[in-house]
Amino acid sequence: MTEENSKYRFIPYRRRDIVEMCLQEKRLTAAADDFRQLSYMLDQIFHFEFHQVIEALKNAYANLDPDADTRCLDMVENDTSKIFVELLDGLLEKANYERVTESDLNQALIESSLFKIRLQVEFDDFSEVSLFARGVSQKQEEIPVWFGLGSKTIDFTNYERVVVYIRIRDDYQHSKHDFASCRAGATLLKLFRNVPRADLEMLFPNTRVRMRLMDKLLIGVPALVSGGIVFSTKLGASLVLLGSLLGYWLGVSKQPAELNQAGILVLLAGLAALGGYLWKQFSNFKNRKLRFMQALTQNLYFKNLDNNAGVFHRLANDAEEEESKEAILAYYFLLTSETLVSKSELDRAIEDWFDTRWNCRIDFEIDDALHKLLTLGLVEESDGRFGAVAIDEGIQVLDRRWDNYFVPDPQ
Repeated sequence: MTEENSKYRFIPYRRRDIVEMCLQEKRLTAAADDFRQLSYMLDQIFHFEFHQVIEALKNAYANLDPDADTRCLDMVENDTSKIFVELLDGLLEKANYERVTESDLNQALIESSLFKIRLQVEFDDFSEVSLFARGVSQKQEEIPVWFGLGSKTIDFTNYERVVVYIRIRDDYQHSKHDFASCRAGATLLKLFRNVPRADLEMLFPNTRVRMRLMDKLLIGVPALVSGGIVFSTKLGASLVLLGSLLGYWLGVSKQPAELNQAGILVLLAGLAALGGYLWKQFSNFKNRKLRFMQALTQNLYFKNLDNNAGVFHRLANDAEEEESKEAILAYYFLLTSETLVSKSELDRAIEDWFDTRWNCRIDFEIDDALHKLLTLGLVEESDGRFGAVAIDEGIQVLDRRWDNYFVPDPQ
């Protein structure tokens, strides 16, 4: 598999690695330990603030969680889905996820699955559907054709992470063919990895496998051939006898057909042959469909990362990392700059550094990074140009902020 480089909206490195990547530039040799300390304090501040986000999400999701094993008080608001969706959208934005547009989803429904199966989703079963993706790239992969005798290379759009939010309709009618999670009013939250856009359909809970035209031909053509052989050999005598009986009963033929023991045996043998043939074709159909279901299940098993409440805990960790990495990078580049720089200059410097130094193209969130640093007091602005406070001063600023978190509000 090959991958075409594209701009990442998120930073594909861990926070600790970003700190060490900055220090490898040897521009803060004397203050390396202080820079690590400031970065650690930044991380703890974001961790504390995102803890409040998680608590708000937990409270809003409590009545929606299909996996909950706790009771809810009657005084708690029952319908918190709107609040939860708003909080989730904000968290996904901070984790640098982007909404999968309706046009992208429609394109996925048109494209052929990489797993050579046809999927069908009944969107009328849902009252709300939202998909979010991160790490969009173009990839190439060789797939077998002609029963493995050859191969061809295909290009496809791949999502490194996909979040699926689904709310089943309140008036949904459950059937015996549905999964247990498909119940009226259920709220489902899923996180997947490495999902081709053409296979987005497999992420829905009510996805059904359907036969492609090729699969129908692979079953139907041999069935017709073998059926002709069965009818011409094993059913020949039975058909002649039945024709004679029907002709006499309908008045077409005046010669009566004799139905003796031998004739009955011929009929039974013919019916047994017909029943065996039909059962074999039905088994072929079911076995092929089961193989498709197995391929779908195995694929989802390795792509699923988290479910329901576990998803926003993981997203909060991702968002916390992104916030911390963006702040560290912007602070480092401002700290090591000899003059004040504009927002566009800082944005270009960071993106060029990733491209030339680390062979990684990113779309850096400069507005978000500067907003955080200004709020924390680590950056100063003058006429649209920015500069960082000294490291020792920055450590003191963050220390005071941390202490203020635990000062009681005056009554």
